[in-house]
Amino acid sequence: MHWLPAYVGLGSNLSDPPARVHAACKALAGLHGTRLVLQSGLWGSAPFGPVEQPDFCNAVVALLTQLEPAALLAQLRALEAHLGREPPRERWGPRVIDLDLLAVGARRESTAELTLPHPGVAERAFVLFPWRELAPTFEVPGLGSVAVLAARLPAGSAWRLP
Repeated sequence: MHWLPAYVGLGSNLSDPPARVHAACKALAGLHGTRLVLQSGLWGSAPFGPVEQPDFCNAVVALLTQLEPAALLAQLRALEAHLGREPPRERWGPRVIDLDLLAVGARRESTAELTLPHPGVAERAFVLFPWRELAPTFEVPGLGSVAVLAARLPAGSAWRLP
């Protein structure tokens, strides 16, 4: 089986968000059939959507995986639960940890469980700014390069954390 690049967005805005994101990165390094290759710095962002909540801490990791996207997504969901995320998943609500599968190679996919690339990725600075640190020339399938997509967004819409 061959290895494919995969990118995962991480976010937290509850219970010491930077520590939660770092713990998730460490856990991602142990996923079966997958290797953690790179990790972005931490980025802050205002919450998205109508729910009142604290700012988020975000990051992106680059993986190499031998897993099919659905299997990788299943491992990400299991990891979220292990790291303290409790159902139900409130849309745009506060969360201890969120792991979003952003892209797997050049795959384009749309099922009830998974859409690749991740929907709305082209409008999300909290994803594109940290992703640009890792893979600015990565071509998000059907959308363009990470760097070009990030350059279209307002500079202050996500900020680098120390």
